[in-house]
Amino acid sequence: MSNEIEIGRGKRGRRAYSFDDIAVVPSRRTRDPKDVSVGWQIDAYHFELPIMAAPMDSVMSPETAIAFGRMGGLGVLDLEGLWTRYESPEPLLAEIAQLPAEAATQRMQEIYAEPIKAELITQRLKEVRAAGVTVAGALSPQRTQEHYKTVVDAGVDLFVIRGTTVSAEHVSGNAEPLNLKRFIYELDVPVVVGGASTYTAALHLMRTGAAGVLVGFGGGAAHTTRVSLGIHAPMATAVSDVAAARRDYLDESGGRYVHVIADGGVGRSGDIVKAVACGADAVMLGAALARAQEAPGHGWHWGPEAHHSVLPRGERVEVGTAGTLQEILFGPGRQADGTLNLVGALKRAMATTGYSDLKEFQRVEVVVSPYQPH
Repeated sequence: MSNEIEIGRGKRGRRAYSFDDIAVVPSRRTRDPKDVSVGWQIDAYHFELPIMAAPMDSVMSPETAIAFGRMGGLGVLDLEGLWTRYESPEPLLAEIAQLPAEAATQRMQEIYAEPIKAELITQRLKEVRAAGVTVAGALSPQRTQEHYKTVVDAGVDLFVIRGTTVSAEHVSGNAEPLNLKRFIYELDVPVVVGGASTYTAALHLMRTGAAGVLVGFGGGAAHTTRVSLGIHAPMATAVSDVAAARRDYLDESGGRYVHVIADGGVGRSGDIVKAVACGADAVMLGAALARAQEAPGHGWHWGPEAHHSVLPRGERVEVGTAGTLQEILFGPGRQADGTLNLVGALKRAMATTGYSDLKEFQRVEVVVSPYQPH
């Protein structure tokens, strides 16, 4: 059955669903939330939580990456952010939070025009390593060639290549494109790469040898890609399409399992539940963690798109402060809006539907049930 819809006589489109359009269905059995495991293993690294913190300046500083790692998650440092451009970026982070809306983009472009310094990349990664937590850093595809040697020499456990959209066959007329397959083959550490939002794009990324694929495009809270570029990938459909690519690649490769990580559109606890239900192994959280008291963004959230020098396609958004990092992950929740106790909510959803681990929960029944918030 095709779910193609005729948009007009000359164009057809497939119906795609966001997390808001679907719901998880309880089954005939339930479990005790205490019996549920949400642990996640990627390559040699085990995490108590299936959560990566997005490499964004409003979410992760070396300090918050360490705190997040100690709580069982994986903090990813943006190696093109303010922490690798400035020795002491705290005053600038505070300034960004205070900027009036009309001046924000231009001033951020000025702040981020400062060059990235290799010695600061080394210093930040060493800070995280010294704390004894798993070390992960991210570069955009455009900067990977230039800085990856510094990153690997500084000692990362996991390397993240994160762009708005990443392809295995980036075509450029004026620059040496990053040959992902060769790059990953030569690298000694597992690489997580994305975003991809279609079956075919994800399959190509899996064939490069990536350990994980980030799923999403323009779905995050700080993105305006939908209005500026007209591009957007509804996440429920994107995650399940990429999960199908993972299944087919597992057969094709003779048993190589690539992790699917939902990145974008997972702002509240119910979205995390639905991401796993659609086939994600883990989620990457930005806005949800930018709401922490410890977050470097002081209640504001922005990504690298917000200060792009030529075409900004993101904005600084006010997400407010919901609680401490501990409360956001483990509660107790003081309001019922899905911003606190994210892990408790995931465990309860799994227990309510009778599943004891994440792999099993990927098989839970879901229904299309468009949600109309009042």
